[in-house]
Amino acid sequence: MSAAISPSTHRPYGVQRVCRIWAVPRSTFYRASRPTDCAPAKPRGPKPPVDDASLLAVIRADLAASPFSGEGHRKVWARLHYGLGLPVGRNRVLRLMRDNQLLSPFRRPPRPANDHDGTILTEAPDVLWGTDATLVQTAEKGRVWVFAAIDHFNSEVVGHHVSTDGSRFSALEPISQAVTSRFGGIAADAARGVSLRLDSGPQYTSHHFSRQISHWGMALSYAFPHQPQCNGVIERFFRTLKEQAIWGQTFRTAAEVQAAVSNFVARYNAAWRLERLGYLSPLDYRARHLQQESLAA
Repeated sequence: MSAAISPSTHRPYGVQRVCRIWAVPRSTFYRASRPTDCAPAKPRGPKPPVDDASLLAVIRADLAASPFSGEGHRKVWARLHYGLGLPVGRNRVLRLMRDNQLLSPFRRPPRPANDHDGTILTEAPDVLWGTDATLVQTAEKGRVWVFAAIDHFNSEVVGHHVSTDGSRFSALEPISQAVTSRFGGIAADAARGVSLRLDSGPQYTSHHFSRQISHWGMALSYAFPHQPQCNGVIERFFRTLKEQAIWGQTFRTAAEVQAAVSNFVARYNAAWRLERLGYLSPLDYRARHLQQESLAA
């Protein structure tokens, strides 16, 4: 094709133009056009004082004689270069050790076992709630805390609170709101049967927090360490909250953050369509569930 004559210019198209239009590197064309019986191209540059075969033998001998195990190419190169005085480059030692499987296994930090059963969703409301906190920067008050509680059944936000101290009392506020709205009060055993998913933050591991949750009859369900997916429902809500109402905004005080969070929570519960709910909003999904239960009864 590159040797074909253009009908308009009456000149050959040329290799460069054809390769550019076909998005093919010219090196590929030249490699394919080279006869198969040609000798392979020699490496560029001057011939090294120590050939690859001899250097590989020296590397194997060095590894065998070393009193240590699991050493990388840097240690081997240092002994060859500074100890034996061999004029070899470190990248060349790395290439030979990699090509011949002489590198030590890559050391990764141990990962925790996957202890949860893979799902944190429920088939009915008020079975498992999740709670957590996130931080929002303000101009006058610095970082303020946004606490929230969410129902794992339909991802409905059942309580939220903005605080400047992030204390255990502030962490309890969304739970208190949820217990009041769902069960009519905060008396003893008002929310018995509900489990609360949370992480091991200092607010949630405090004696006051656990005593109050126990007073309401709720069970604590701590997420496994280093596995934030255990509390993924509230984590996913916080991402949506920040994308829709926090990022790109400037807040001066905690009251402004509280107003923004409250306005968004109302819109979210009523109109935010979730794929796992069949693209219904949290409130619509809960209403449909309650209607189906009443018809079944």
